[in-house]
Amino acid sequence: METRQVRTGPGLVFDVSVAGDPAAPLVLLLHGFAVSRHLYDAQVPALAAAGHFAAAPNQRGYSPNARPDPNDRAQYDIELLIRDALHIADALGGAGCRFHLVGHDWGGSLSWEIAAHWPDRLASLTMLSRPHPGAFARALAEDPEQPTRSRHHKAFLEPDAVPKLLADDAAWLRVRHRAQGIPPGQTEKHLAVLGNAPALEAALAWYRARGTVHRPIPRITVPTLFIWGDADDTVGRMAAEGTADFIEAPYRFVELPGVGHYAADQVPERVNALLLDHLAAHPV
Repeated sequence: METRQVRTGPGLVFDVSVAGDPAAPLVLLLHGFAVSRHLYDAQVPALAAAGHFAAAPNQRGYSPNARPDPNDRAQYDIELLIRDALHIADALGGAGCRFHLVGHDWGGSLSWEIAAHWPDRLASLTMLSRPHPGAFARALAEDPEQPTRSRHHKAFLEPDAVPKLLADDAAWLRVRHRAQGIPPGQTEKHLAVLGNAPALEAALAWYRARGTVHRPIPRITVPTLFIWGDADDTVGRMAAEGTADFIEAPYRFVELPGVGHYAADQVPERVNALLLDHLAAHPV
């Protein structure tokens, strides 16, 4: 695995973990909040060994050279975040290439959007933790626990969120990682990316640009694997199991007992096996 600098436009150069033959089918892996491209440190080489070209970028704001001013929230609009992902795929796999997409948390939100609106670009979709927006919205309205699980979304909109998250050597982030099963060595890698004010301000700009509204999207017509740990502190069972109602394609839901929000870090071998099986069943 190596780090490649991928330029997609003026002022946008992304740090990307890559492995495998660039001529092989592309697998693009998008991370979520409080982690980084290192979430997929175990998946990228495993995918390469299985004959894929795997790429996991630090996304907008996480990569220092792809970090517009976070005070300009328009620069972190979801449409631009989606465009980043598609442009990275184009840069690595060729313009308009068809590829496999893996998303976690916020990267999962982008992945649902891409699958809904650009299904012809995807051979398969793999989701980690993030339910379909329709299932999530329904759970927020009907599951009494889901609003509590999602309360951090509002907290991240507060102007003093960054100093609070970084206080006492990023104690909030460290405690959350530990509680959700991230190994300490991986936490240090994530904090090397995210554990500073400029990067964290940019990461929270994703939330601040969106606000508390999760826009609806169509049902999914791409073959989908959804991996959910039943110890996930942000996504409850109703939202996770309800995702099936929004998929009109081959679909597999896998529940991982005792696993938290960051399955790729916590149980990498299990995630690798599920991911490789899914990709093999739905080749590019």
